[in-house]
Amino acid sequence: MSASPSRLAFRQQTVIPGFGITLGLTLTWLSLIVLLPLSALFIKTSELSFERFIAIVTAARTLHALQISFGLALVAAAINVVFGAIVVWVLVRYDFPLKKVVDALIDIPFALPTAVAGIALTALYAENGWIGALLKPLGIQVSFTPLGILVALVFIGLPFVVRTVQPVLADLDLELEDASASLGATRTQTLVKVVLPSVWPALLTGFALAFARAVGEYGSVIFIAGNLPGISEIAPLLIVIRLEEFRYADATAIATVMLLASFVLLLVINRLQRWAETRGAKHA
Repeated sequence: MSASPSRLAFRQQTVIPGFGITLGLTLTWLSLIVLLPLSALFIKTSELSFERFIAIVTAARTLHALQISFGLALVAAAINVVFGAIVVWVLVRYDFPLKKVVDALIDIPFALPTAVAGIALTALYAENGWIGALLKPLGIQVSFTPLGILVALVFIGLPFVVRTVQPVLADLDLELEDASASLGATRTQTLVKVVLPSVWPALLTGFALAFARAVGEYGSVIFIAGNLPGISEIAPLLIVIRLEEFRYADATAIATVMLLASFVLLLVINRLQRWAETRGAKHA
């Protein structure tokens, strides 16, 4: 006797046995790892009066640190989108010697300890470093300036864009580009009308991941930044300083602002990604 269609549909929806148990374990694990720490953050911040909270987050040192962290994170993510897309195009569409080696080098920021990355970048871009010595006659100083922070954030964020866009571009049917060319479209028109709409959601995802990583980056930045208050001090470092001063509520207040601002920006990026996916589906 064959099973009814409704029974078959139910079985297809519950392929993995023990859904109730796995769902409970998932929610428990997320609560322990994500929800409880975030709740503790808000609970500790609530110890402050509203006036004290506003005074902390609107202090000149705090505002500048937040501006450095979020502003440079946005710039670094935008740079990584442009150059990451170029890197992906070369890796996917061209064959050249040592291609696998170049592809593997993209993942170095994933595996390299952030402190080691910071020390290496500082040594390269210091005034007596290999690259810094070349920039010094031009009047460009990288190490111990906000520009050094930007270099570090670009370094650690590039893999997020490349690894997000690479599989999407690799799966893109070349026949679409051939059809566009056969209809008389130029390379630029094909890139803008055919390729870009297909990879745009992946680019936004890579941008969001690179931005999220850059906002909270600490290890690779503190060595090359110089950490001068009002000049090159990042918000995560200011939080650490407040903790060392045993001003825990002050630290959690700054962290709360960073959390809320990051959530809002990621929500906007997510909406843009949904819009891009919907638009791409309509064009397809």
